[in-house]
Order: sequence, then structure tokens, then C-alpha cells
Amino acid sequence: MTDTFWIAGTVLILAALAFVLYPVFFHKPKARLETDFRNHNLLAYRTRLKELDDEHEAGIHNDESYQQLKEELAGSMLDDVPEENVAQRRLPGRRSAVVVALLAILVLPIGTYFGYQEWGSMDQVEQFIAMQEMNAAQGDQAARMAELADQLRDRLEQSPDNADGWAMLGQTYMRIERYDDAANAYRRLAEVVSVEPDASAVALGLAAQAAYFGSEGEMTPEVTAAINAARELNPDEVNALGLMGINAFGQKNYREAIEYWKRITEVAPDHPQLASIRGGIDEAYRRLGETPPEQVSAAPEQASGPGVSLRVSLDAGLQQAVKDDTVLFIFARPAAAAGGAPVAVARMTAADLPAEIRLDDRYAMSPESAISAQQDVVVVARLSRTGSVMPQPGDWEGRVETAVLPPAEAGAPIELVINQELTN
Repeated sequence: MTDTFWIAGTVLILAALAFVLYPVFFHKPKARLETDFRNHNLLAYRTRLKELDDEHEAGIHNDESYQQLKEELAGSMLDDVPEENVAQRRLPGRRSAVVVALLAILVLPIGTYFGYQEWGSMDQVEQFIAMQEMNAAQGDQAARMAELADQLRDRLEQSPDNADGWAMLGQTYMRIERYDDAANAYRRLAEVVSVEPDASAVALGLAAQAAYFGSEGEMTPEVTAAINAARELNPDEVNALGLMGINAFGQKNYREAIEYWKRITEVAPDHPQLASIRGGIDEAYRRLGETPPEQVSAAPEQASGPGVSLRVSLDAGLQQAVKDDTVLFIFARPAAAAGGAPVAVARMTAADLPAEIRLDDRYAMSPESAISAQQDVVVVARLSRTGSVMPQPGDWEGRVETAVLPPAEAGAPIELVINQELTN
């Protein structure tokens, strides 16, 4: 793209110079024009005189008419040719103009190039072009998106003060499930907008979210550090509060989860996932055996949009081998990218089995990744011996692929049986 820019610039410079230089090199002086006119008339006179001589010899004209026509031709010649050939004074400066023109051809393009390198904004132009190409490529394959994202990252490294560029880079890496790169992009964004504490806090909250996705729901030191940094700048940063609520809920600290999520409803009443957050609060109250307060509870159909209704059970042959306190994770991932980030996550224990659960947006890990936005998902139920969300040898697992449907169309719950022991 840079080469195209300079080629186009060079062509335009040469075109502009052509308009200026053409008169200098190809201007024809008045004296030369008059000489050309005189020579033309003289040639015409001689040609016509030769024709008269040939006609006289052929007997077409007698002596009298021949002489008369010659005199008329000579008179016409005298009328067309000026009587005096006045010497034209040579205008000064033509040689200087030629020298200046030649210097302009050499100096102007070179000066333009180095001047733009010094004072221009090519880095911002390249960043803008890369961002435009990424927008245009959203419907293309992930490989193309990844290539464009890496190009934008390289240009941002050269000129790192573009907040919009880092934000777009983070969103793109999240979309193609490169969560470590997304977390790094959001951290760089936080540095760029550090003069605005609230904006920096949001960027750090997004970095924590990306790192949490990358760890498949594990509260790693990286995730915790990003959450703490975000809350130091803004204790009510909603992305950090949401992650802390999810983590507390997964550890069965339902009262703590309620506090985090209720705080989001207070500080961000227009949050795009407000219904899902309220649904999570209601579920936490039910896990506590309490009735959700009326002011918090949302209508069931409103809180529960498109999702998957499941009946999760353990194969009869494994029931004696699994302890009741074994942690149960239930993940839903897009069917088109089964290895990608979960769009819904629930945590239970083996003691809860068999259990019926509806995975909807209440179990979303973030507003940007919701199960309601999917058509089909792969649901995995895993009993973890160690309590880690990462699969380990000796864990038990079951999976099923199913469509995401509204509650009215869901029908009977999908049977998901845990019947396979992981060996590697």
C-alpha cells in the first residue's frame, strides 16, 4: 500500500510539472512562425510557376496569357510576404527557465519524499487503511482476519498512540479467539488512555476478560492482576465486577456473586446484558434457597432468551467411581468452532446429577459472547477430578451438539450423558 501511495504521488507530480514545462521546451517564437509561413508561401509560388511553365510548353497558354498569369502570381507572392524582414530580438531568460525546469524535475520529487518522511503521517494512513481492510474482511475466513490483525499490530507498534486502533485490534483478536493477543492489545489501550482513568479501567477490565477466556474460566494471576488494576482506577468497572461475580458463583459463593452483579445493575442500568445479569442474580438466590427480591427479579421469559435446555446425567457404570463433591463444568461452544471460547458456562457438582439446566445468556461469560447469538452449539459436561476447567486425564465427559432455540420452541430437554473417561 505504501508503494502504491508513492507511485501515485510521483505520477501526480510529473503531471503537474508537464503543464509547467511544456511551454518552456516546446514554445515556438513569433519570428520562427513567420519564417515558416514565408517558406511555405515561397514553396507554393515555385510549384505554381512550374505548373505554368509546363502548361505554356504544352500549348495550353499563349505567350500573352502566360505572361499575364506569371505577373499575377508574382503579385500574389509579394502580398503574402512582408516587405521587410525585421530582425527579432531574442528574449532573455529562456536558458534559465530550462535550467530551473530541470532542477524542479530532480528536486521536487526527492524533496517531497523526504519532507513527507519527516513531517507526514504515513503511519496513521497505514493504520487507517489496515482498520478499513479489517472491517471489510469481517465476513472472510479467520486466516485473513488474523493476517490483517497482525499487520495492524505491527503498524501500531511503530506509532502506538492510536487508541481506536488498539481497541479494534483487541476486538478482532477476541473474535478470532486469540485471547492472549487480545489481552495484550487491551493493556496497550489502557496505557494510551491512561490520562482518562475511567477509560483505562474499562480497557483493563477487557484485558482481564480476554485473559479469563484464554484460561478457559480459570482465575489465573494474570486475570486477577488485570481485575485489581481496573478496580484501582474504578471500583465499579463492570467487566471486572462481572468476572468476579462469575468466579464467585462458580465457587458457590452465591451471596458474593449477588453483590457483584447487583452492583452492575446499579452503576450501569443501561448495560446491554442487564436481563442476563438479573437472571444470574435470580439463579444465585434460588441456589441459596431464597426467593429473589421483586425489584431484582426479571420476568422468566425476558431473562431466558434463546438457549439450550438440558438434562445432564451420569452413566450408570460410572456412578460408583465418582464422588459427590466432584466438580461438574458444563460448557457450550459454537458448533462452527468447537474449540473456541464458551458462550455459556455453568458449574455444579456430581451430587446435583441428574440435573436439568437451561443454558442461556444468564450463563454468558461476557456480553460479546452470548449463546443467543449462535444457531448451533456443542455442549460439553465434564466431571473434573482436580476441579480445574482444563481437561485432565481421569476426568469424565459427555457431549452433544444441538440447536439454540427460544423457550417456546425448545421442547423436551436434550439428554446429555457423561459416559467417557479422558485418557490424555
